[in-house]
Amino acid sequence: MSKCSKNVSDYVTSKPKQLWSLGLVESMKDPKSIYKENERIVVIRDKYPKAKIHYLVLPREDISSIYKLSKEHIPLIEEFGQIFKEIQKEHADFFLHCGFHAVPSMQRMHMHIISNDMISTCLKTRIHWNSFTTKFFLPYKDVLNKLKEDGLIDKMSPETHKSFMSIPLKCNQCDFEPKTMPQLRQHLLTHVQ
Repeated sequence: MSKCSKNVSDYVTSKPKQLWSLGLVESMKDPKSIYKENERIVVIRDKYPKAKIHYLVLPREDISSIYKLSKEHIPLIEEFGQIFKEIQKEHADFFLHCGFHAVPSMQRMHMHIISNDMISTCLKTRIHWNSFTTKFFLPYKDVLNKLKEDGLIDKMSPETHKSFMSIPLKCNQCDFEPKTMPQLRQHLLTHVQ
């Protein structure tokens, strides 16, 4: 067999590389990642949590993003809200909020449920911080109301996205404005009781 033929054969029989952006779909199948599930929804633990409590709520239906939602999805999104209420009761010692990134990095639509403490070694950059603490993070109720009113979610422009990611750091629990992420992480510990 020639060297060229061998390389083609290796390519054909090798397992295709998994796309990073599709990792959530794989996590939905991993029993160790699943926090809870039902017929329509799977809740997984975020592999790189940005707070003490950080879950992702995903539909079993293959919906790539919130921009593919229509009025027919309102019952599904309302069910996301019910799941949030359940998880809120299970973690009554934490202030939780939920919502969607306006420009998600991972495929399969997902809603974040995250605690306000934002204490995590995975919270490393201003982009991480701003993706949860600015209007880039679309609150669940706003998404549901927009879907009910308009039947769709408007896409965020690249310019608006960029502007949210470049907002200076500011504590999400007080007026402190750190210069760096290490200063912010240290400051966040002062809010822990």
